[in-house]
Amino acid sequence: MSQKPEGRPPESIEQAILDLLAQQGPGRTISPMDVARALGSDHPDDWGPLMQPVRRTAVKLMKEGKLLITRKGRPVDPDDFRGVYRLSLPA
Repeated sequence: MSQKPEGRPPESIEQAILDLLAQQGPGRTISPMDVARALGSDHPDDWGPLMQPVRRTAVKLMKEGKLLITRKGRPVDPDDFRGVYRLSLPA
C-alpha cells in the first residue's frame, strides 16, 4: 500500500507528472489517473486518494508554464475547470 496522499511530498507528485509527460513525448497527453497510478498502484484504494493532490499539482505547474491542462483538446482556465482533463507539455 502506498503512502497517504497527505504524507506524499508535492515534489514527488510534480516529478511523476513531468517524468510521465517526458516519456510520452511532444504532442502527447497523459491522464491524471496515469500519474496517480504511477504513485500508488492499480488498486483504487491507492490511486483514488491521489487524484486531488495530482490536480492541485497540475494547476500549480500550469500556472508556472510547465504544462497544459486540456479538456476536449483545449486549454482550460486552471482556476476554473471541471470534468475529465488531460495533461501535456507546452508546445
